Amino acid sequence: MATLRDIKRRIKAVQSTSKITKAMKMVAASKFRKAQQRMFELRPYAERMNVILSGLAGSVEGDMHPLLAVRPRKNVEVFVVTSDRGLCGAFNTNILKAASKHIADLRTEGFNVTVSAVGRKAKDYFKRRNVVLRNSWTGISGKISYSNAQEIAVDVIESYTNETVDEVIIVYNEFKSVVAQKVVIARLLPLAPIASAEADLPVFNFIYEPSIEEIFGKLVPKNVEIQIYRALLESQASEEAARMSAMENATKSANEMISRLSLQYNKARQASITKELMDIVGGVEALKG
Repeated sequence: MATLRDIKRRIKAVQSTSKITKAMKMVAASKFRKAQQRMFELRPYAERMNVILSGLAGSVEGDMHPLLAVRPRKNVEVFVVTSDRGLCGAFNTNILKAASKHIADLRTEGFNVTVSAVGRKAKDYFKRRNVVLRNSWTGISGKISYSNAQEIAVDVIESYTNETVDEVIIVYNEFKSVVAQKVVIARLLPLAPIASAEADLPVFNFIYEPSIEEIFGKLVPKNVEIQIYRALLESQASEEAARMSAMENATKSANEMISRLSLQYNKARQASITKELMDIVGGVEALKG
């Protein structure tokens, strides 16, 4: 049975943990607000840009730009976005499970699959499973800039244009709310026409200025950068939200444990006092006799 000193020591340890998790929640909340604002500001622009270019891609030839060329799928790249740090609940677990399943499905279908990753968690995860990463980026979690997206986009575009890969799939967590994130598996390259009800609409002959080649030459690579940047920002906002929720739950659990331990301490202390009183009473009765 634990002594009063042991229980008291454990209460202090849990109290220290509670202070740490509470502080981490406050830090995550501060980072989350900034990440959420950046993500919300970019999301409409990224979505609209992708829709417009995908719509225009249906009215031009596939050889208009190398990133519009749809080749027979043989080599597929899966680009996985995770965080560098843990303590964020199931944030990384969900994304890695979804990515692993998608990679396994692609290999079952007979495709050659290569993997690139953002975040130390993805890098370590695939390393433990003897999966060789074609490329990886770490140390940018929590301090994402547009230059990070540009660097990644250059690598992805190069691997696609030199026909090292025939398709690029991106896997990331899309922010939905503070308590919910959605794993997104989307095709990044090639940029193809949107398959939707809009396909039934009449096809217009657009007039391009300065020229269709120059427009696609500038905007298609830019769109790849924007979509990668959006995935990074969505992932960052989701990470901080998940960490904030995880630290709040950890603080609640610590406080509940402190209450249980305090009750256990008080019961043990009461039993100790009662025993001492019984010993005193017994001694007094013995002296009377």
